[in-house]
Amino acid sequence: MKTVLMVAEKPSLAQSIAKILSKGNCTSRKGLNGACSVHEYTGSFQGQTVRFKMTSVCGHVMSLDFIGKYNNWDKVDPAELFSKALTEKKEANPKLNMVKFLQVEARGCDYVVLWLDCDKEGENICFEVLDAIEPVMSKGSGRERSVYRAKFSSITDTDIWKAMNGLGEPNRNEALSVDARQELDLRIGCAFTRFQTKYFQGKYGNLDSSLISFGPCQTPTLGFCVERHDKIQSFKPETYWVLQAKVFKGKDSPLTLDWNRVRVFDREVGQMFVNLTKTFWEAQVESVSKKEKAKQRPQALNTVEMLRVASSALGMGPQHTMQIAERLYTQGYISYPRTETTHYPENFDLKGTLEQQTNNPFWAEEVKALLSTGLNRPRKGTDAGDHPPITPMRAASERELGSDGWRLYDYITRHFIATLSQDCKYLQTTIDFNIGTEAFSCSGKTLISPGYTAVMPWQGIPLEEAMPACERGETFTVDEIKLLEKQTSSPDYLTEAELITLMEKHGIGTDASIPVHINNICQRNYVTVENGRKLKPTNLGIVLVHGYYKTDAELVLPTIRSAVEKQLTLISLGKANYQQVLQHTLDIFKRKFHYFVDSIPSMDELMEVSFSPIAATGKPLSRCGKCHRFMKYIQAKPSRLHCSHCDETYSLPQNGAIKLYKELRCPLDDFELVLWTSGARGKSYPLCPYCFSNPPFRDMKKGMGCNECTHPSCQHSLNSLGIGQCVECDSGVLVLDPISGPKWRMACNKCNVVVHFFEHAHRVQVAQESCDACDASLVAVDFNKTRTPLPAGETQHTGCVFCDLVFQDLVELKHATMRHRGGGARRGRGRGRGRRGNPKKPKDKMAALAAYFV
Repeated sequence: MKTVLMVAEKPSLAQSIAKILSKGNCTSRKGLNGACSVHEYTGSFQGQTVRFKMTSVCGHVMSLDFIGKYNNWDKVDPAELFSKALTEKKEANPKLNMVKFLQVEARGCDYVVLWLDCDKEGENICFEVLDAIEPVMSKGSGRERSVYRAKFSSITDTDIWKAMNGLGEPNRNEALSVDARQELDLRIGCAFTRFQTKYFQGKYGNLDSSLISFGPCQTPTLGFCVERHDKIQSFKPETYWVLQAKVFKGKDSPLTLDWNRVRVFDREVGQMFVNLTKTFWEAQVESVSKKEKAKQRPQALNTVEMLRVASSALGMGPQHTMQIAERLYTQGYISYPRTETTHYPENFDLKGTLEQQTNNPFWAEEVKALLSTGLNRPRKGTDAGDHPPITPMRAASERELGSDGWRLYDYITRHFIATLSQDCKYLQTTIDFNIGTEAFSCSGKTLISPGYTAVMPWQGIPLEEAMPACERGETFTVDEIKLLEKQTSSPDYLTEAELITLMEKHGIGTDASIPVHINNICQRNYVTVENGRKLKPTNLGIVLVHGYYKTDAELVLPTIRSAVEKQLTLISLGKANYQQVLQHTLDIFKRKFHYFVDSIPSMDELMEVSFSPIAATGKPLSRCGKCHRFMKYIQAKPSRLHCSHCDETYSLPQNGAIKLYKELRCPLDDFELVLWTSGARGKSYPLCPYCFSNPPFRDMKKGMGCNECTHPSCQHSLNSLGIGQCVECDSGVLVLDPISGPKWRMACNKCNVVVHFFEHAHRVQVAQESCDACDASLVAVDFNKTRTPLPAGETQHTGCVFCDLVFQDLVELKHATMRHRGGGARRGRGRGRGRRGNPKKPKDKMAALAAYFV
């Protein structure tokens, strides 16, 4: 029996699709990576009985990055990143072992059906999967087709079976357009980001940003926000005057009339008109017009409109909105949420989709009325040829979806119902008056039929007082005429909804990437999100954009990126050559980069006005090993030490506190050590500022503290204070924290495991001897005579913290509290103590430690 491997984009999707295709008769098991399950069943494929294996990836399998040597910011000229630097595809999440997992499941399979999301990113993932599995699949006869692509837009029985019965092929051109975008963004973004980050962080101490990033889409996005800020700052209010008249007839309430001249900017002219009209006591009706008007129902919903409404009406950011929408899609509640289309296909089952909403108490009445009177034909929209509009696919309740999930689903459903409803109809009555020679008017609206606003009440016609019945030639009594002084008002900061509109209009990003770019400028501290989801640029964001305008405006204007996006679209359509577009675009930005580097002094002039020089920032902390003067500790992100005499800046670990470490010095370079700590319940370790940035030994990486240093004899190094291999992670070593007394502890130098032991001991030292059972270093403990836990009142004992029965009840495993997730741990292969290599993991005592785990 032949085997068909089927691969979806997410585990939840794989489970839903397998359930539909197997009609619930499948067995499930966990894959070797623990993140993806495999669902197996027997069925029919291409006219033969086969064994199906349905599994998934977790988004992209691979990611693009530079090869190792080009990731060293200190040794690589950023200009090399445009062409000379080699790139490679790496596993997007190495911990998942996705390539190995796919190969294990694909080994010997005869066919593969790709159920990846049906957009350009999905096509790209198709070929990432194929690159991994094709070498291990069964070769077949050679002529037999083995790769199939399923196209679907929702997780419903109908759509999934339709996709299974109409399998196609993956689109190489769309995958290539994604490859091109990835490489362009990597090379251009990294080159500019590395240069400006190193240049400005080395000069200014209060930038408060750990990375001064540049992105071909991110920077124009920021440009829109700063452009609005500049308009606000340069705005000068102007005074104007408006003539206001109030008239009445009989006992009716007075009518406030609008002046047909609207306004004047000269007070004396305005007063002249007041004087002219005040001589008249009557207002004559010049005309009365009544016109039936319609407020059009919305077009079908696409991604950009969903993001706009979610931000402006629901108060949900674009990134958060897309996360919720993707969850609703994978759970089968809505159709695919990434689409540019606002037109339903001719064969779309509008009635069947609407019928699923008949039992929801919030809109059941409107739905039943529509079904009984007949659906209105939706407005003609744009067919972008990708996916149908975003549509509810099955009924749901707030209890099922949660607060934010329900709010978004509620809007999507109401929008869908509205597209099938009648337009809102109302009567607009306008009365024109003459008071002397001056013309005035007033108007009002009366609702005729609510139409779609019955289900979208926030767009309804507001209730107004009825206009008085009158005819041409009738007169009203003038109640008052006065001159009102007003001022023109400045524009407000861009809202997220307005920014999304601008990005769509200028072709910056795609429906999938727009939320990412907006999130990036917030994460980089370039803008802050104020009340009403308004985006207010920070000082850093403003100065960067002004600097780009000063050096090369095309770096921040949307024109050049919009042109690149059009070329990427042509690649996806097979109308442009991938390599030519890539090379041409990189050549343009390489020239711009060199010009930017040459012009950086003009940008620097703006920076020095807004930010303090690094030498004037911070407070003295520890001595430099070169000049022996005090270096200044700069707390603003990224925290660092700066020696103004040597004009050198040294990196520090982030997300914690830094203080002087007993005025002790590093034996290698004479720099005073500092202590990093993540708080009383967290980890702490000493480090040498120079070694932290310039690793002294081959087996050390940049960013390692003394608890990872392999110096053979230094009293602060891993060799002197390392005790044993971590009881949880494979690469870490538990290292004694020498200043933690009287609440002594040892902490893993890789993960956040902390072991508390020997509370109230006078002294804890790592001995030279090792445990015979587990090879961990023995620990010598000197207890207080009055509080010793040792038997017979003894105060001193040397033993293994893992194996010694005397120490067994004095050891407690915890997880460190970090100020920022992963704040104390760093990647990399750990080493044991130098004189012995890696000690064995004390497996027999892991259970004992786990018993105290909290």
